[in-house]
Amino acid sequence: MTATLGGARAARVFLCFALGYLLSYALRAVNAVIAPALVAEIGLSNADLGLLSSAYFVAFGAMQLPLGVWLDKYGARRTESALLLCAALGAAVFASSSSLAGLWLGRALIGIGVSACLMAAFKAYRQWFPLERQSQLASWMLVAGTSGALSATVPVTLALPAIGWRGIFWVVAALLLAVSGAIFFSLREVERQFDSGAAKGGGALADGGYRRIFGSAYFWRMGVPGLLNHGIFFALQTLWAGPWMTTVLGKSAQQTGAILFAFNAVLLLSYLTLGWAAPRLVARGWNTHRIIGLGIGGMVAAQAAMLATSAPLAWLLWLLLAACVPVTTLVQSHVALAFPAALAGRANSAYNLQLFNSAYNLQLFIGAFATQWGFGVAVDLFKVHGASAPDAFRATLAIAVLLQAGALAFFTFNRAQAGNARP
Repeated sequence: MTATLGGARAARVFLCFALGYLLSYALRAVNAVIAPALVAEIGLSNADLGLLSSAYFVAFGAMQLPLGVWLDKYGARRTESALLLCAALGAAVFASSSSLAGLWLGRALIGIGVSACLMAAFKAYRQWFPLERQSQLASWMLVAGTSGALSATVPVTLALPAIGWRGIFWVVAALLLAVSGAIFFSLREVERQFDSGAAKGGGALADGGYRRIFGSAYFWRMGVPGLLNHGIFFALQTLWAGPWMTTVLGKSAQQTGAILFAFNAVLLLSYLTLGWAAPRLVARGWNTHRIIGLGIGGMVAAQAAMLATSAPLAWLLWLLLAACVPVTTLVQSHVALAFPAALAGRANSAYNLQLFNSAYNLQLFIGAFATQWGFGVAVDLFKVHGASAPDAFRATLAIAVLLQAGALAFFTFNRAQAGNARP
C-alpha cells in the first residue's frame, strides 16, 4: 500500500520527527563546543575526549541492526518514542556525572536513545508519503538536523556562562521527554489509518531480511562512502572541527563558535538547495550517481586543501566542505528505495550501521584513526613522536583524506545498480 498524507497531518508527522532529529543532532554536535569546559573540569586528554564522544557513535551503531527489525515490526511511532525515553535518561546521567566513566555512560545512553530519530522518520515517510517525495523529505530532515547543529554552536556558547554544560543537558532531557510524548500520542491516529500491516513484520521476515541487504552489491557501492566519507565528516563536524580551529588556525573560543555557526548555516542552506535542485536535475537527465560523485569529490578536495594552508581565511574551506556534504542524503534515500517498503527499516538501518558505526569499525578493524576516538588517539600519537599539535592534526586529517579518496574511487568504478537489490 502506498499511503499519502496532506495538510496539517503531513506537517504534524514531519514536525514530530524533525524535532526528534534536531535534538539528536544537537547532542551529536554539542561536544565540539563544550569540549574546553569538559577538559577544564574533568581533565581529559585528546584521546579521552575522543573516547567520550565516540560513546555516542558506538552505542548508536550497535543499535542499528535490532533497530531495523523493530521499525519493521513495531512501526516508527512506538519505536522512536520508547527510545527517546532512554535518551532523556542519558542526558540526565551526563548532566549529573563528574567522572569520565559516568559521562561515557550518559553519552552511550543518549546514542542508544536517539538511534531511531532519522531511521524512524525514513520508515514512516516510506509508508505514508509517495515515492517522489522521499528525497525531498530526506533533505528536509537533514535541514532539521543541521538546525540542531546550529543550536549547539553560538546558542550553547552563550548559555554556558549562565547555566553551564550541566544545565544545558538538563534542559535537553526535558525536551526529549516532550518530543517522545508528542510522537507517541499525536501520531497514533496517522499510524492506524495508513499502516497496512507490512510494518508488523509479517512477510518481511521471510523476504531475505539483512542477508538480502548485505548481499547486495549496490548496498556496498553506496555503503562504503557512508562508512568513510560521511562517517569522517561527522567526526569532524561533531568534535574535531572545534579543536582544528583553535589548534591549527589559532582561533579563539568565540571565533570558533562563530565559525562553526557559519559552517552549519551553510550546511543547512545546502540541504535546502539540494532538496529543491536534485529532483529538477534528475528530471533534466542528470545522473544521480554522477551528482553524488561530484559532491563527494568536492568533500575530499576541500579537506585536502585544509592540509595545505593555515592562512587567516583558511576556515572558509570548511564552508566549501559544508556545501558539498548534502549529496550524501541522495546516497541514503537511494539505498532505501532499492529495497521493498517492507524492508525499508532494515535497509536504512543497515546503511546507517556503516555510517555511524564507523567510529568503532575504523578504529578496531581498519585502523585509520579517522573518526572520533581514533582521531584523538592519532593526534596524541603524532605528538608523542615529536610533532607539534597543529602538525599532529594535519597528519591525522591526511590519513582521513586518503581513506575518503579510496572510498570515492570504489564508488566511481563500481557499476552496481539499484536494480541489483531487487528480486
